[in-house]
Amino acid sequence: MAERQFVKITLEDRVAILTIDHPPVNALNRATMQDLSDAIDEVIANPEVKAVVVTGAGQIAFVAGADINEFTTITTAAQSTEAARNGQAVFSKIESAPKPFIAAINGVALGGGMELAMACHLRVIGDRAKMGQPEINLGIIPGWGGTQRLPRIVGKAKAIELILTGDQITAQEAYRLNLVNKVIPGGEVLKTARDLGKKIAQKGAVTIRAALDAITSGSVQPLPQGLQYEASQFAVLFETEDMREGVNAFLQKRQPVFKDK
Repeated sequence: MAERQFVKITLEDRVAILTIDHPPVNALNRATMQDLSDAIDEVIANPEVKAVVVTGAGQIAFVAGADINEFTTITTAAQSTEAARNGQAVFSKIESAPKPFIAAINGVALGGGMELAMACHLRVIGDRAKMGQPEINLGIIPGWGGTQRLPRIVGKAKAIELILTGDQITAQEAYRLNLVNKVIPGGEVLKTARDLGKKIAQKGAVTIRAALDAITSGSVQPLPQGLQYEASQFAVLFETEDMREGVNAFLQKRQPVFKDK
């Protein structure tokens, strides 16, 4: 795997771990975002990877947000539009990935960090971590997907409240809002996320891809079109080796051995 300055990749039991390592708080500057984008491409393309965990180095922050120092270099609307669209493109690669991305939120996830977490398919958070979209305190709004993904996850009214106040919420509140899947003692976040990835990695890659595609693509369509899309994915799977193996294993009362075909 390629060596990068700000994003490290490790692989264990077909689960890749992407660690954002930009001290002191893993802020997403241009270089870190480029490393992250390249790392995402690498793990998606790697057939040995079936699930991906994204986390931050250290115990302070998952990602504390964008690098505010770089904001002073943006002086035109064209530059700010480009900055927003570039960040959106990186996070959209995660959301549309054919493999599940799991955010292991080991510390604060603010601004771009919360937007990164929301782009992931699953989220595990430490019990003392906090999340928030504080951009309004800088005179801006979330620009990497926050205004679009947050209301889709927690509902319009709560998203408006969080974005307009800039308030941070606890891990427990994030769980109550269905913003995260699990709240875990801080020292166990990465292990829990890795174990979740390993559990998913035991399933067939073709089926995982079809499920993610049906959910992600279908959920942004009207229900009748979404149901039609689901049916098309369901039909495709009936022509796979993994489907036959899964059914035979069930009937023979044994564990399936999927070949990702």
